[in-house]
Amino acid sequence: MTNNLKNYFPLIREREELLSEIKGNAKLRAIYEEWSLENREEFLDFCTGVRGMKILYDSFFKEVMNPEYTPERLEQFLCVVLNRKVKIVRILPNDSTRIADETSLLITDIVVELEDGTLANVEIQKIGYAFPGARSACYSADMLLRQYKRVRAKQGEDFSYNNIKNVYLIVIFENSPKEFWEFPNVYYHRSKQVFDSSLNLNLLQEFIMIPLDIFRENMHNKAIETPLEAWLTFLAEEEPERIVTLIGRYPEFKAMYETLYLMCQNTERVMEMFSEELRELDRNTVKYMIEEQQRELDKQKETLCEQAEQIHEQEEQIHEQKEQIHEQKEQIHKQAEQINKQSEKIKVQEEQIEKLKLELEKLREK
Repeated sequence: MTNNLKNYFPLIREREELLSEIKGNAKLRAIYEEWSLENREEFLDFCTGVRGMKILYDSFFKEVMNPEYTPERLEQFLCVVLNRKVKIVRILPNDSTRIADETSLLITDIVVELEDGTLANVEIQKIGYAFPGARSACYSADMLLRQYKRVRAKQGEDFSYNNIKNVYLIVIFENSPKEFWEFPNVYYHRSKQVFDSSLNLNLLQEFIMIPLDIFRENMHNKAIETPLEAWLTFLAEEEPERIVTLIGRYPEFKAMYETLYLMCQNTERVMEMFSEELRELDRNTVKYMIEEQQRELDKQKETLCEQAEQIHEQEEQIHEQKEQIHEQKEQIHKQAEQINKQSEKIKVQEEQIEKLKLELEKLREK
């Protein structure tokens, strides 16, 4: 099979050369043999250009998009996604006040401060969290509070809320939650808080959600026409033909792929990185399964509660019906007694009538 990518990236190694190095080194061979056959093929395919690089893997993404060494790349990405000019001034820690221990489901989580003081957090999720809206709102609020505390501590008595800047939460899903599939033709969702009265107040929080699986579905056999489509193709696409199309239309991405293929020259390093990604993926899957089971359990509990309420309502209705039946029985009993009394009166009256008739007959005979 012709390797189209090797024509563009001559430093890509041949499969036989890579396997020879792995099998000739005891440490590398031990790592390689720990992997499943599927994982071995996956590793060989992206290292030898049979398929594109795994851009979304945390180690690989940070290698090519590191805001410390190559800030211009992340700046270009943010510029396209936020549709505004972007200049990164520093990287912020992102693990000090996490709302919960969520990091196992994250592929990448980078927080940067921009030139005007705004914060941008880029998350890449292998498997989308349950309740993505509530979670995003909580994490965005956490970022805003961290900024508030930092600015207030720095300014002291001179503090002003005017110095609190926007926070952007950008979440990229490799496999998006089911809520996003209600909009199968939309792969870019942007939101900010607004008033239904059109009152103009900046509430500082903005959200951008990008489901890459839906993007791939929509871009199948379509041309790459916009910078956003180019960036999302770079993140999502592994087919060599699409990668060749991308770098032909947007040559600036070629240097990013070269960074990754250069990294692949260090076999030990890239194998260790890949092993860590596989371990993280296993943890992701376990955490996702736990969340899904919990969500299913919550649904079952909710269903049981609804059924219990229905049963309780039915029991109350039956109790009311029993009371009504009891009242009706009492009424029937009373009516029966009245009928019996009336029947006795009628009988007495009939006897009186018969006596009167007899007396009348005697009078006639005289």
